Amino acid sequence: MDAVSFHRVPTCLCVLCGLPAAGKSTLAQTVSTLAAQQGWRSAVVPYDDLIPDQAFHIQVMEGDDKLQQMQTEWKLHRQAVLQSIELFLEKPQALAEPPTSCHVNSIAWERCSQALRESGTSPLLILLDDNFYYPSMRYEVYQLARKFSLGFCQVYLHCAVESCVSRNQSRSKPLPTEVILEMAKRLESPNPQKNSWEKNSIALNSRDNLSKCDIQRLMELISSALSNPLSPVKDNTEQKEADRLKCATSVVHQADQACRRLVSEAMRSARENKVPPERMTSLATELNESKTRFLHNLRKQFLQELPITQEEDIDVEHMVKTAVEVFDRDKKEILSIFINGHA
Repeated sequence: MDAVSFHRVPTCLCVLCGLPAAGKSTLAQTVSTLAAQQGWRSAVVPYDDLIPDQAFHIQVMEGDDKLQQMQTEWKLHRQAVLQSIELFLEKPQALAEPPTSCHVNSIAWERCSQALRESGTSPLLILLDDNFYYPSMRYEVYQLARKFSLGFCQVYLHCAVESCVSRNQSRSKPLPTEVILEMAKRLESPNPQKNSWEKNSIALNSRDNLSKCDIQRLMELISSALSNPLSPVKDNTEQKEADRLKCATSVVHQADQACRRLVSEAMRSARENKVPPERMTSLATELNESKTRFLHNLRKQFLQELPITQEEDIDVEHMVKTAVEVFDRDKKEILSIFINGHA
């Protein structure tokens, strides 16, 4: 299948998002089977298989910084996966050789690409199986679909954290429970009311087996997406959303760096005031939990209350300074309690 014939074939990028062990991979296999019955070709892009194991090992060794490490590592790997998909969309014949990027498992990609390489003129469904817990992660896939005039849709699998943790523990290579708990705090499910580009989304409760009605709704969503590909024409509203997400990421990242310095200062002050080791451990835990809540709320508030237009001159440094002052006050209150309690 060459590039010219490919772009005449209806194609849909379907994002499967939700917590680890929510049932995304199982759903992907179910949808693939039903797609074949519809006469569609399908390919599953399993991020867990494509991302090398060492990426996860690095994250869980960093203690309180594990989620920040996770975001940095996964960003590189997700970008590599999307680049591989984009390469296929631009030059389908390029899949004859797996990607050379060290951020993608070449053996897993070869398995994935076998389905993509199948020739034919029937519709093609590409299922992206990952957590996609931030809108910015999903928006990258939307942009890719829009660039190539493909269909786009999203499926959010809602499952209680406790169920996900229980399922995860039965896996051969389970994630650390604390990683799932932290991700649950950060997860922002599709919100068509706030993000117009997420209008082709449905939420399914995967606590138990999905019903036939749920599966039917999903297949109808995919069918609609295949029949209504996105327009490559740039939309000013969507560009504003992309700018807002980019700015929010920058603000939160810089605020995180500043908060880490404040936490270090607080710990140093506690040691100078002879706070006992066991109390130091509790102090570190409380400060880092406070930092996590603060950054989560900062991101949410930023996206909800500070929309960006291209004409606005955003003073990121001032925003970060103002926001961090709030955490600094909380830090001082926590530190005072521990120091005075020791005294």
